[in-house]
Amino acid sequence: MVTKLLLRPALLGLIVVATGCSSAAAPPVAPQGSLPEARPAIGNPVSKYIKHVVVIIQENRSFENFFAGYRGANARKYGCAAGSGARRHPRPFRRISGFNTASGCPSGDTEVPLHSIGFDGPDLAHDWNASMTDWDNGKMDGFYKYGENHGPDEAYAYVRRALIKPYWDMAEEYVLADEMFPTEFGGSFTGHLTLVAGTDDLTVNQAEVDFPSEPPDDCDSPPGTKSSYLDPSRHVHRFVGPFPCFDQWRTMAQDLDSARVSWKYYATSVLDGGMWEPYEASKYVRYGPDWRKDIIAPQKKVLTDASNGSLASVTWVSPTKADSDHPAAHSDLGPSWVASVVNAVGESSYWPSTAIIVLWDDWGGWYDNASPKQLDYRGLGIRVPCLIISPYAKETSAGQPGYVSHTQYEFGSILKFIEEAYNLKPLGQTKTGYSDQRATSIEDSFDFTQTPRKFTAIPSKYPISHFLHEPPSNEPVDTE
Repeated sequence: MVTKLLLRPALLGLIVVATGCSSAAAPPVAPQGSLPEARPAIGNPVSKYIKHVVVIIQENRSFENFFAGYRGANARKYGCAAGSGARRHPRPFRRISGFNTASGCPSGDTEVPLHSIGFDGPDLAHDWNASMTDWDNGKMDGFYKYGENHGPDEAYAYVRRALIKPYWDMAEEYVLADEMFPTEFGGSFTGHLTLVAGTDDLTVNQAEVDFPSEPPDDCDSPPGTKSSYLDPSRHVHRFVGPFPCFDQWRTMAQDLDSARVSWKYYATSVLDGGMWEPYEASKYVRYGPDWRKDIIAPQKKVLTDASNGSLASVTWVSPTKADSDHPAAHSDLGPSWVASVVNAVGESSYWPSTAIIVLWDDWGGWYDNASPKQLDYRGLGIRVPCLIISPYAKETSAGQPGYVSHTQYEFGSILKFIEEAYNLKPLGQTKTGYSDQRATSIEDSFDFTQTPRKFTAIPSKYPISHFLHEPPSNEPVDTE
């Protein structure tokens, strides 16, 4: 088994060299207190129709890595690389009819056709510094710089549709959001924290970044473990932050508990779940009663909880490494795993009152053309796919399934939707770093006036029985 402890020294050697240039790319960003404060609409239709929210989290894919060529979405099949020398072996460029290729590349950049790959793609760099390079001050043309191992165009790729057919089937039946952005640039650790808290700010001038110095990246890390933090100039302070057992911010756990709304987080392991079980890094959960009753392992229990009537009001589901879509897993199980969870909920008594959100925790280093708006010094980060599945998922203007939402969402948009469903106040104010108050709720991807649709099972290569009998795994899903 490959562990984080074995991998991190190599990563550290690569990362520290780049840290000094982090602040150079800092753009003008809106001060956190200057944005309009959008509040949840207490008593709105969400709370009338939605009684269960299920958030399924996958790993390390950009929107175009999975949905390049999706009709009606901002999903082009070519990328941009800075300078004419970016590609050693240029292919002839060809525009493909029916695909969105509206926006060209910045002047002087090279157009790079996205090539098709399977699930055996490379594990590209996807930490803070890699995201700064890829983003390149909004030009989205630095992705080639992390492709030297297998050729400079290896990040310019999309997974063959046949391999991810369950995701395309979900998009064509429900809602595909093509403007979902993480709260922060960088990888899994901060992605998962912000999916349950809407922030990772230690102070008004310090935010968590990348990952701690020792696994498992949480309250159970060895004594002396240090996290890293980011300052407003976008300089990374490596391994000098606090021990990763946080009480510097509120999470949804506090608010759901206070409102007596049930919740569960399904993870591959109760202990040492690491960054894929972010509540283990929350002092409130790790050392409170939630730890033994609301953190559920192994993650496959969600399949039987849905069918036997034990689903909580709010559910987060994370995968094993093999089921994670992570390129380093070299596995095609991920789409079938997600389909199994969706089918388990869809075929249960919960379906009529449920919203399922499927999204990926970070872009994984893969090319994406959408330049994220910079709302504060943390981000927004590079775009990820998002699927919204519900009896009330919005249909097209012609009354057909397969709606594409072009609304700008961020991870806080999901938290805001949960707040609307259960009449909760925001976790905190935008000026103190919380993103749920400023975010646009995913509510506009629903139509509560339409006739609720019946659920039809999503076909998949691997049946639900495969996952019900899958052996437990303690292998880390990702190390970045």
